[in-house]
This record gives sequence, C-alpha cells and structure tokens, in this order.
Amino acid sequence: MAKGLHCLAIALATLALTTTGHAQETFKIGVLTDFSGNFSAPTGQGSLLAARMAVEDFGKPIGGKKIEVVSADHQNKPDTGAQIANRWVDVEHVNAIIDLANSSVAMAVNSVTRRANKALLVSGGATTALTGEQCAPTTVHWTFDNYAIAHAVGLSAVRSIGKRWFFVTADFAFGKDLEQNVAGVVKANGGQVLGSVRHPLGSNDFSSFILQAQSSKAEVVALANGGADTTNSIKAAHEFGLDKSGQKLVALAATILDVRALGLETSQGLLISTPFYWNLNEGTRTWSQRFEKAHGAMPTFIQAGVYAATLHYLKAAATVKDPGDGAAVVAAMKKMQTDDPLFGKGKIREDGRKLHDFFLFKVKKPSESKEPWDFYERVATASKDEIFRPLSEGKCSFLQAKH
Repeated sequence: MAKGLHCLAIALATLALTTTGHAQETFKIGVLTDFSGNFSAPTGQGSLLAARMAVEDFGKPIGGKKIEVVSADHQNKPDTGAQIANRWVDVEHVNAIIDLANSSVAMAVNSVTRRANKALLVSGGATTALTGEQCAPTTVHWTFDNYAIAHAVGLSAVRSIGKRWFFVTADFAFGKDLEQNVAGVVKANGGQVLGSVRHPLGSNDFSSFILQAQSSKAEVVALANGGADTTNSIKAAHEFGLDKSGQKLVALAATILDVRALGLETSQGLLISTPFYWNLNEGTRTWSQRFEKAHGAMPTFIQAGVYAATLHYLKAAATVKDPGDGAAVVAAMKKMQTDDPLFGKGKIREDGRKLHDFFLFKVKKPSESKEPWDFYERVATASKDEIFRPLSEGKCSFLQAKH
C-alpha cells in the first residue's frame, strides 16, 4: 500500500511539472546519495546541506533562473539510482547530479548523464572506472578514488608499519576495487598480501572476518570497506585485541564520523588518509564550524567534496552559453583553476579527475585531544602528483576516441 502511494505521489509530481512548466522556472541540481543506508552518515543530509551552502555562497542565478537543489535516496541500488536519474534529466530537467555515494550506483548514473548530456559530480563514489573505461565528457570525479587512497595510505604504511598485509573487504565494486589498488601498492613496494576475506554490505557481525585476519599473522590488517561496515570492523578488532597482538589496523575509507562514533579509546592509533580535515587551516575551520552549526556534526571529506564540486560547477555554468549543456559546463570546469576554502587551488584533469593532496593522519589518544572533534594527528602529506593514477594508465574511453 505504502509503495503504491509512493508511486502515485511520483506520478502526480511528474504530471504537475509537465503541465505547469515549473521545471523551466528554476535551474535544478540534484543530490543523489544514500539517505537511509550504510553510507548515509558520511553523505546523506550532510551532502544535501553542503550543496545548499555552495548555492548560497555562489549567490546568484544561472541563466536568469534561481538555483534549486533537489534530492533523492538511491538506496544503494544501481537500478534505483538510474531510474531516479532518468526521471530527473528527462522529466524534471535537472542539470547536474551530485555526490553518488556507492560506486555501483555512480557507474549506473554515469551512463544516464552521459546519454542525456548532463553533468555528473561524483564525491562519494570511489571507483577508478569513472576516469577509466567508463569516463565521460560530462563527469567530474572530485574528492577521492581507490587508486588515490591506496597510494596515500599504502606507500607510507608498507614502508613504516609492515610488509605482510591481510584485507577485510566489502563484497561489492567499491571494496573489491579498493583492495585491488592497495594490494598493488603493497606488492610494488616489496610487501606481501597474505590473504583477504569478503563480507556482505551491511554486515552486523564481523567476528569471523576479524578472527581470520588475526590468524593470518599479518602485520597490517586493512579494512577495504566504508560506513557502518568500517565502524563495526573496528569495534570487532578492538574486542578481539587485534592491536594487543601486534597487528596494526588501517581504515582505508574511514571518516571523522566513524572516529566520533567509536570514541578515541577504541579508535586510537588508526591510520586514516583523507583529502580534507576540518582543522587543517583557517579556511577549513571557518567553513566547517558553519557546517557544524547547521548539521550538528563536522563535515566528512565526502560532504566537503560536494560543496567544493558544486561551487566550481556553478562558477563554470555561469560562463557558458547553454548552462544545461553538461559537456560544455564540464569542459569549462576543466579550463578554470579550482579555488575554494576546503581543497585550495587545483585543477580538473582532462579525464575528469580532480587533483589535490591527501593527508595521512593517526587517530589521537584520548589524552591528546584538546577540544571537541580534535581527533587527528597529521603524519604526512601525500602529493597529488604521486597518488592519482596517471592519465596515460587510465585508458579513458572518450579521450581515446578523441585522439
């Protein structure tokens, strides 16, 4: 019954748009992400807020139209994400789709936006396919990807922590891609992968997975998962005394919210790599405190990426003849230097990959934290020139077709 009412509501909303012409009165951008599932905390309502903050800071209309931000929950289902994206671009005239937590959904929506010539700004999806075999002239991959995480964490960890690794991996595109990338870095730097175990998305009990990691005798146990799976993995590792056995835990895609949920007592010593931290500098502090006031929590790197990508998109859209032409706007984004308070000055590469530095952090002990959200100790900076996959190795399909 509820499902039927939901479908009726969508149909009525669609009818209203097509009969009144309301869709033409605003310049629409859509935040399509996880609002109810495994990735809802690091994305969700915070990503929607970040996009709205970008619109507010941009402060003017596009093509004479007021900017409107719409949103939807893709429920971590590629078919659901694609259905929403098709409706948005074909019926509701949405010009850009933003965030896309979950790599499988991001790839499904990437096909839709490419077909419809609408911009896709990916912050939450991490698969390198978006700048490789599935790259498109309408897509910008802003915040991070598995290759960058692998090199930002792997290069430092394999040299200073240990060469024998074991992976606990989420059994879907994101986790598999992340494991493959990190394992490649480990092996290339003289390390050894002793094994891995894969778990379903949204697992509640990680006991058996952590026990397998513990019995491997690996020096480093790497968590190739995200969201609630990461926090549940860390809890299980703490309960089974992984650190006391001498094994080091690396959370490859953890966010500041994971550390807050776990507490410093449980998460202390974790190695985390991220391109954004609220307390990096004055610009990140000012924006993050504004975000926290509205949201009740500091932003994750994904939410920060939504803000920065949206702001740069709007700046570029204001410069082109037809701001509804996704390829034209993305081309303009690539020509303009990126410049925002969260990621600083940088650029978007020809294949759509946004380039910026990453930072390696160690989670502080409780005694080292001096204020709320003071969780990280900066260990190293990983240069954008070293950590992102070279353009020549990506085999970007539309670039190969151009040349």
